[in-house]
Amino acid sequence: IGMFGLTFVLSGGAATLSTWGGGIPPFANVVILSLISALWLTAAIYFLGDISAHFNPAMTLAFALRGDMGWVMAGAYWVVQFAAAAAGSLTALAFFGTAGNLAATRPQPDAAWAAVGFETILTLGLVLMVLGIANGPKLNGQFVPLAVGAYILAFGTMGGLFDGAAMNPARAFGPDVALGDLSTWWVYLLGPCLGAIIAVGIARLLRGPATSQEAMAAMGNPNSRES
Repeated sequence: IGMFGLTFVLSGGAATLSTWGGGIPPFANVVILSLISALWLTAAIYFLGDISAHFNPAMTLAFALRGDMGWVMAGAYWVVQFAAAAAGSLTALAFFGTAGNLAATRPQPDAAWAAVGFETILTLGLVLMVLGIANGPKLNGQFVPLAVGAYILAFGTMGGLFDGAAMNPARAFGPDVALGDLSTWWVYLLGPCLGAIIAVGIARLLRGPATSQEAMAAMGNPNSRES
């Protein structure tokens, strides 16, 4: 649900802006799409957070590396995340066609490795923020959606014109599948995964291994339901 909604709202938003937006400037287009993404993620984490709040394979990788979830479960998450991302963009394609390139992320010409580095840095910050906000005195899941939304809006706006600022391999995968062009998708797989790995190492160095309650807060709502 979370990942399908993200690619559907982004691909559909890009298509409608391109078709009926009246020729808005590129930077305004980036700001609007970043806001759309941030609003959806904030809402989705709030209403799905008590079940699962990570709609990003890079975040799932971070939780698996920390030992918060098993690798088999992480693999299942990846399958669902990528399938849902493709389904979201394909649904937008059915409604709007390929207008606006369905919010596909592309590095600048001859700057693929620069884009890898950029995605690494952005995703490192995102993962480190989520792990940090679920730690110690800040252990409160109700602030995670707001922080994620603010982060996505800030860095999506700043980096959108450079390479799309995906910070999420599945978010990049969905539009690429719908357009039938996976030629640059490796950038948005490699960069975020590297960022997640580095973030887990930094978090462990700064705070040590996560407690079970902190792990629960990082992945969803720390106020688990009574059985």
